[in-house]
Amino acid sequence: MKSNVCQLDETELDVVLNEVDKSAIYNSLDPKQTIHLRLLAEELIRMLPELLKYCDGEFWVENEGKEFSLHARVVPTNFEPDTFDKLLSVSKSGKNAATQGIVNKIRFAVEYMLGVYSDKTVIEATSYTNSMYDYGMTSNPYWSNSWSLLRYMNNIEEDHNNGESEAEWDELEKSIIANLADDVIVGIKGSQVDIVIKKKF
Repeated sequence: MKSNVCQLDETELDVVLNEVDKSAIYNSLDPKQTIHLRLLAEELIRMLPELLKYCDGEFWVENEGKEFSLHARVVPTNFEPDTFDKLLSVSKSGKNAATQGIVNKIRFAVEYMLGVYSDKTVIEATSYTNSMYDYGMTSNPYWSNSWSLLRYMNNIEEDHNNGESEAEWDELEKSIIANLADDVIVGIKGSQVDIVIKKKF
């Protein structure tokens, strides 16, 4: 089942929660399941305002039984040559402030794909941001390039077991989206970038 497709506006994102609530009711989710789906939708909403400043966006919900996916799609409308550089201003610590927190890491994956697609400027990211992106890179036949939170988590877990990436592991343990979602996929096809949050109850 696919819900209504909602157009997104950076100042009015309640349509996302409204559509999630309708899907939860229609598919007879229990109160706990509904709360979890809403929490994932709220995490998605946190990524969108910055993206919608230079993209058109839309949102919908899909499910097969109790297997749900929340979809947000953004298409650049005014992604200028210097937009990516502005978004990736490097903090004094040498680490990109925009990539702190799991939600912002996912948003960074979207912005990185848009930056690569624009192909109008030399993309210079720190080794930190490059490793974050590389750790989640995966292949998917639908998208020309894709990033997976699950793959990122698995690589960080491997580092953690080897006594590395302690800060990143701690970040994952505290993250709502990392603990509730089965996976989050970011993928680019043509000029459009999709964010897909997967959750099976």
